Amino acid sequence: MNPVDMTLTQARAALAAKTLTAQDYAQALVEVQQQQTGLNAWVSQDIPALLAQAQACDASGACSQADKPLAGIPLALKDNIDTLSLSTSGGTAALKNAKPLHNAPVAQSLFDAGALLAGKTNMHELAFGVTTNNAYTGATRNPWQHDLIAGGSSGGSAAAVAARMVPAALGTDTGASVRMPAALCGVVGFRPTVGRYSGAGIIPISHTRDTAGPITRSVQDAALLDSVLTGAAIGLQTASLKGLRLGVPRAYFYNGGDTEVLDRMEALLSQLAKLGVTLVEADVSSLGPLNDQVGFPVALFEVMVDLPAYLASNHYKLSVADIVAQIASPDVAGIMGSQLGDQAMPLAAYQAALHARVHLQAAYAEHFAAHRLDALVFPTTILPARPIGQDETVELNGVQVPTFPTYIRNTDPGSNAGIPGISIPMGLSKAGLPLGLELDGPVSSDRHLLAVAAAIEAALPPMPAPKR
Repeated sequence: MNPVDMTLTQARAALAAKTLTAQDYAQALVEVQQQQTGLNAWVSQDIPALLAQAQACDASGACSQADKPLAGIPLALKDNIDTLSLSTSGGTAALKNAKPLHNAPVAQSLFDAGALLAGKTNMHELAFGVTTNNAYTGATRNPWQHDLIAGGSSGGSAAAVAARMVPAALGTDTGASVRMPAALCGVVGFRPTVGRYSGAGIIPISHTRDTAGPITRSVQDAALLDSVLTGAAIGLQTASLKGLRLGVPRAYFYNGGDTEVLDRMEALLSQLAKLGVTLVEADVSSLGPLNDQVGFPVALFEVMVDLPAYLASNHYKLSVADIVAQIASPDVAGIMGSQLGDQAMPLAAYQAALHARVHLQAAYAEHFAAHRLDALVFPTTILPARPIGQDETVELNGVQVPTFPTYIRNTDPGSNAGIPGISIPMGLSKAGLPLGLELDGPVSSDRHLLAVAAAIEAALPPMPAPKR
């Protein structure tokens, strides 16, 4: 097998067995990166340092140490996750050369496990969007079709993993930003229960909604990174499809979706039923109205509290106004600029949103319990990737619809409730574009959700690599 096609778990096994050296592995990945610069997946890299670290890993014998589960593995980090060796810009001009005081705890956990930093990946400016059409750093392109979006805001991380530049990456997810680009790029994206991973050292939007999340090419790899990030034992329990109970909430998550996406979902549901899965057709009570009350009020109020706190933690002599003044992307400039004046989200609206969130969480908990569900299953996005530049509207079933709310429609409710969700590839459209299936589980059911996802993944055909 070409080393770049190895999953994280496969590469780690090869390094531990000494059938692959860290230096050869890193060099092979770097060659792919250099062949695919047109994807614009990276914001910053130090390739000589990466190759030197890989050589040192081989020379020291660290790459075969059992207590270093990521030893010798180059990983990518979204450029809103603090690192000492590379600046953390958040994809915006004001933070171009920003040097954090510490590695973010999630980054440090990976480094402590032996991972090497392959570089920082491109993102939607300040993570406030879903296309990674960043007017400052440039658009990240979809590895499957280069004129299409990679999704966002962790578009660079998803593109890098799909294109075989790295076996895995970390992104961040506020409302869609790990799972949605994973779906559009044909990889796995895991959003854990909020609070499962430390949020310190990450340029924030909302402490209520933000979380880091792994982007990988297999569920097993996502589970490995989850173990490293939480200190949990490595290894995923096997879940059987027979007897599994999956909720199918059609009213909110299926209605109005792209015809081909829905057809693929129906075929998959039929396959799962034949394999012994019990499908429970029921909708989460008041989901849409409750979700609408939570998302934007929470994000817009908290960014004006959390972002200044982040800047102060790194001793940056910058205000939010200083950052907003240099934002290049019109959509982000509009959102952030609106919060500097009289139109800023009022405290009362924020408090009402938090109250609604409690009811949203209760609705999910009651739904999972009443129907004895292992997870909900639905399309990650209700449409595949669309052309770069369609930031305001996209075509869905022959009609122009708003880009942002359409793409996050299915991922947003679970984000607002803080429950875990994972997107796995369910194949390609007739046009050869990836389609994603999402599973959302009860709060703190992360390891069981990963096991369920692994069982479903095993029942699906292997996902091919995009053509290079």
